[in-house]
Amino acid sequence: MTKTAAFQNELNFFMAHQDELVRAHRGKVLVIRGTEVVGVYSSPLEAYVNAQKSYELGTFMIQPCEPGSEAYTAAVSSACVVV
Repeated sequence: MTKTAAFQNELNFFMAHQDELVRAHRGKVLVIRGTEVVGVYSSPLEAYVNAQKSYELGTFMIQPCEPGSEAYTAAVSSACVVV
């Protein structure tokens, strides 16, 4: 399985279980591998630092545990502002 496919599995898992995960962990940051929550943390940095101790980078997803599609969508801009 490619890392992209693994990430899609993890995102699908979060979306399918979002309501129950939010009930249990709202406001926290989850570390998800495949179809399993392997960590619950207070910040993305804490999640990253702890997850990379146990898992190879690129093999887990760090996910804010919030309701709605805003929890798993992001806008990325490559705009450069020159002052």
